[in-house]
Amino acid sequence: MIILSEFENIIAEQFSFVKALRNTENKSAVVLRHKTLGTQIVVREYCGDVSVYGMLKNISHPNLPVVYSAEQIENKCKVVEEYINGITVADVLFSGLYTPQGAVGVVKGICAALEVLHSLNIIHRDIKPENVMVDSSGTVKLIDFDAARVFKSYQAHDTSFIGTAGFAAPEQYGINQTDPRSDIFALGILMNVMLTGEHPSKKLYDGKLTKTIEKCINIDPNKRFASAKELCCNLIV
Repeated sequence: MIILSEFENIIAEQFSFVKALRNTENKSAVVLRHKTLGTQIVVREYCGDVSVYGMLKNISHPNLPVVYSAEQIENKCKVVEEYINGITVADVLFSGLYTPQGAVGVVKGICAALEVLHSLNIIHRDIKPENVMVDSSGTVKLIDFDAARVFKSYQAHDTSFIGTAGFAAPEQYGINQTDPRSDIFALGILMNVMLTGEHPSKKLYDGKLTKTIEKCINIDPNKRFASAKELCCNLIV
């Protein structure tokens, strides 16, 4: 508790509040601006495990946010990461759909991020329009690792369901343990939504990417693409 209090004092002294990105009972995310330098950061608080953010502190990759610090006191986590000046896929979908070329560009960026995460045995588990951003330079960023977990080969299934209904793979509901193919499933759902505005159960995209989407969202993980790299190689329009 002392560590968290000292941290909060530093934040209060050096930063001023800009806006709230999220504020629920178990999660919050706010944007703060440094009073002298003018630079902005995002401070996340949530209940859970901070180990994934701790691993990301050592990673520098164009398709992932920079994590500056990650602290955990009992089941409370506080993370400080870079502020990304851009828009989410959800923002874009609010006003229209993606072209096939546009969707492929975004998905390739996500695949690049997933290649790094999966090489560290990190499963994102919450790929959806709100968690994919495109910054002011056009770079795709996969964000929000509150639901992410580290794959453990000795576990039969996840300890609890975390994710977003409609995007979460069937195994996230306790059937089997999530692995990289679970993120592939969510990415297939995301592609379909970007192209049609609908979940594939309501409207499946009809075009060159149809077979790719269908393979991503197969209920059997063994019939999906085995990796983000394999998926990326099949993104042809």
